Amino acid sequence: MRQCSAPTRGVEIPARPRAVRYLRCMIDKRFFDELNERISDAFRSSPVQDIEKNLKALLASGFSRLDLVLREDFEVQQKLLERAQTKLAELEARISELESKRTTG
Repeated sequence: MRQCSAPTRGVEIPARPRAVRYLRCMIDKRFFDELNERISDAFRSSPVQDIEKNLKALLASGFSRLDLVLREDFEVQQKLLERAQTKLAELEARISELESKRTTG
C-alpha cells in the first residue's frame, strides 16, 4: 500500500490505478467545507442581494400606490356580489308578482 501525499497525508490507500489513487487523495471533506463556506460568503457579500432587496422595495412601494387587492380578497368579493345579484333578482321577481296581484285584486 502507498501513502497519499495530498491533504489526507498518512492515510494508506490500497494499490489501484494511478488516476483512482490521485482522485482519492484529492478528495478531502475539509476542502469541500471550505469551498462551500467561501461560496456562501461570496453570495452574502454579493451586490446581487442588495439589488434584489432594493428591487423588492421599489416594487412594493409602486404596488402600494396602486389600488390593488389580493386575489383571495377579490374572489371573496366576487362571491358576495354573485349572491347579492341572485338575491336582487329574487326580490325583483317577488315585487313584480306582488304588483301584479295588487293590480288584479
